[in-house]
Amino acid sequence: MKSTSVFSLSLALLLSVAALSPAAAQGAYGSRSDTVLVAPTGEILDYIPEAGEVVISRDRMGRQVLIDHFGNVVATEMRRDTYRNSVDGGYPSRPQRGYGSAYPPQPTYSRQDNGGYRDYRQYRPGEPGAVTGSIPRDSSIVRLPLDADGAILDDGQEEASLETQPMPQPSIVPRAEKPVMAITNKPQAEVTALQVFLDREGISPGVIDGHLGDNVNKAIAAWQEMTGETLDPNNSEDIMQRLSYSGGLPIVNYTITPADAAGPYVASIPDDYAHKAQLPAMSYTSTSEALAERFHMDEGYLKALNPGVDFSIPGSTIKVVNPGQPKTGDVVRVVANKAKKQVFAYGADGKLIAAYPATIGSSDTPSPTGTHTVQRIALNPGYTYNPKINFKQGDNDQILQIPPGPNGPVGTVWIALSKPTYGIHGTPEPSKIGKTNSHGCIRLTNWDATELAKMVKPGTVVEFVD
Repeated sequence: MKSTSVFSLSLALLLSVAALSPAAAQGAYGSRSDTVLVAPTGEILDYIPEAGEVVISRDRMGRQVLIDHFGNVVATEMRRDTYRNSVDGGYPSRPQRGYGSAYPPQPTYSRQDNGGYRDYRQYRPGEPGAVTGSIPRDSSIVRLPLDADGAILDDGQEEASLETQPMPQPSIVPRAEKPVMAITNKPQAEVTALQVFLDREGISPGVIDGHLGDNVNKAIAAWQEMTGETLDPNNSEDIMQRLSYSGGLPIVNYTITPADAAGPYVASIPDDYAHKAQLPAMSYTSTSEALAERFHMDEGYLKALNPGVDFSIPGSTIKVVNPGQPKTGDVVRVVANKAKKQVFAYGADGKLIAAYPATIGSSDTPSPTGTHTVQRIALNPGYTYNPKINFKQGDNDQILQIPPGPNGPVGTVWIALSKPTYGIHGTPEPSKIGKTNSHGCIRLTNWDATELAKMVKPGTVVEFVD
């Protein structure tokens, strides 16, 4: 629960600190010269928020956290002697991956002036379609029954679905499927290396957890289809050599930054949708959860690699997986294989570009059949729950607006299909991908869904096969 107290700063205090350096100015904050305000970017805040701009909360270490009225962290109060800035000797900056691309910034949650989240739930005449490079960051979706012919608007009227011109379909001739070699008992570190290699190749094994399973076997088969080669998963020397060409060691050190520790986070994610709708955002619940997803890892495995580490303390050095950079390319056809629980993305030349483990529908809420197209794409979508036209969740019988965030019902990505209300989306539980059911859509890990979203565009063909 956020504190409702706010800063109360006099004009005299503001004038007295205006001419000071950022660190010195903050020394005057609250008459506490032993603390500084650190922005989520890791820099010392160079101003003092005005009265009414922020509320004050506390993190699990008891530090004051300044939060704006949209739920975004403005700064965290830290002891000066435990935080080193660029003037005092340099705090470790956020490192880059081995292949040279920086990590993406934390998501921000935008609201309209009326306090509601921006609504891109349905296409409206004259509204431009979302394409790669101009994907709206905030969106909302509403689910309809599988046999619905149109989209229900807020006023109860129907609107015809957007007819997107299908892109030319390539002639896909799958390679003769090579059998996957039986994998012998391997040490966890070697299994991790295998998973990292597949991840870097754009053939996702799902969460990287150091364990063998169906998702790993399916990824090996897809890699063999993509390359025409045979991969011996038991040849660890070969795998390590391949890794040396694609980013280096599979596990590397990482220093937790103030931005990592600051969040924003929520205490927990409730199961009940009515309770979800009360949260400011469907954020991560901890630094370890956020870091695990950033590095494509199972959270339990991240903690096992770093026993005794308090992930909420900036400056802590931890071991993380060194995953691959996002696969790039122009995907013109997506095949959702229900039997394999896997999604395949193909280019115009008919060659496989990427593959992902997936959860595709269930017996109670089956996924669509046949061929459809991508209609629009949205990152960081909100979710509209309507029990009259959706599944029933618990005792909820009212329409609920669930805010955006990685722990939302559809994760961080929504790729709408021409079949109204069905699409490809992320998930709040990446470790369950390929192992559970969905409400009819195609569910991927958030990072896989984001990667795919940047390779497709309106008109991309999506085919469901049994």
